[in-house]
Amino acid sequence: MDQLLTPLLTSLSVALAATALVAVPGLALGWLLARRRFPGHALVDGLVQLPLVIPAVAVGYCLLWLLGETGLALAPAALFTRKAAVLAAAVMALPLVARMARLAFEGVDPRLERMARSLGLSPAATLLRVTLPLARRGLAGALVLGFARALGEFGATVVVAGLVPGETETLALAIFEDIQLGDERAALRLVLVAALLSFAAVALAGRLASGGPLDRGARR
Repeated sequence: MDQLLTPLLTSLSVALAATALVAVPGLALGWLLARRRFPGHALVDGLVQLPLVIPAVAVGYCLLWLLGETGLALAPAALFTRKAAVLAAAVMALPLVARMARLAFEGVDPRLERMARSLGLSPAATLLRVTLPLARRGLAGALVLGFARALGEFGATVVVAGLVPGETETLALAIFEDIQLGDERAALRLVLVAALLSFAAVALAGRLASGGPLDRGARR
């Protein structure tokens, strides 16, 4: 049971911490890309999305260079700890959160924001009282998908956090270890658990984005 429970709890802990870490910057980037046009907009958008398209191990190497003593040595003590696993998962989840948040903000009719401004609301008040409430379901879905992405992270994590049982051994790393050891039954159990968690997260994100029964219940 510990062979299943320990990596599961580690994965949930890392994914929740990573989601909390990227929530504000991810949603802010989504709003910035959806509502502002500025020189370098396409460049910023490309940089934000970069971790989605380059190999995860390349992202892990960049983090290793930034944190480790062979690079900038920003936090060498964090390497191969839970903090490194959270950071790697957060970096890989950020593009997805920002992308989905951008779609949520773009789904809000700008005319409603202009109307609020014409009634005397400040930009901050318009954001808090109009934009965020209207986009809330899409933003919640963005965070759920970010959690799912962090939950399944492997490539960057293994580079900067390694495989330390009870500390950095997430579901993905535990599956890899069981495959390496030839324990296919244990690997299959972990795969099924990971698949169920991911399916539940994707289903919840879809329900939030589509405005399911929760909205209908609120209107009654």
